[in-house]
Amino acid sequence: MIGLGTLINAAAIVAGGLLGRLVGRRLSQRFQNTLNMACGVSVLFIGIGGALEGMLSISGGKLASGRSMLIVGCLTLGALLGEWIDLEDRFERFGEWLKQKTGNSGERGFVDAFVTASLTVCIGAMAVVGAIEDGMFGDYSILATKAVLDLIIILIMSCSMGKGCAFSAIPVAIFQGAMTLLARFLRPIMTDAALANLSLIGSILIFCVGLNLVWGKRVRVANLLPSIVFAVAAAFLPFGL
Repeated sequence: MIGLGTLINAAAIVAGGLLGRLVGRRLSQRFQNTLNMACGVSVLFIGIGGALEGMLSISGGKLASGRSMLIVGCLTLGALLGEWIDLEDRFERFGEWLKQKTGNSGERGFVDAFVTASLTVCIGAMAVVGAIEDGMFGDYSILATKAVLDLIIILIMSCSMGKGCAFSAIPVAIFQGAMTLLARFLRPIMTDAALANLSLIGSILIFCVGLNLVWGKRVRVANLLPSIVFAVAAAFLPFGL
């Protein structure tokens, strides 16, 4: 069944959110704060690992770093476009709308939890590749693996940040569902080079999410999301970055 992977992924996020709230209610504020810090540090290192994998290579028996221009170019253009559209504000307004419509108007931190969790589970090559494989061949194995990872991440986030994390299932369902429906169109575009670029820039954005979790909201990560589009486009430039 085409689209099953996205359904499994969304269901896993909801399950993680519900389990997280059940556990979180039994924890004191001190435990919740420490869990939030642990989650932030984990997300930081997930981002660092993915970014280093994309930047480092072995050349002449030595470790070499590259693709700096790709990072600078994509993040700069992405930031300009993102700020112009103001995706962060749109995300937050949607979060506020959800907060009211779902009867969570008294939930402190609902919007922040929703935005942070959504960015964490939506960004990355697994979401794109998994959705395309599901749409083209009905193979949902990549999204099933992602579902397990997302369940754990959302469970931990929900313990400290609240029930808003569970609603990240909505943007995941929309994003991955769209990728699945457009799979035949997107597959020729998602070359190995495009996926490598997407993974690198996506990892940097995940690192930024971790920064916000550990040190408070310092980076408007949603306004950097267009960087991913520029990263994919850069793979088709006649000159390398």
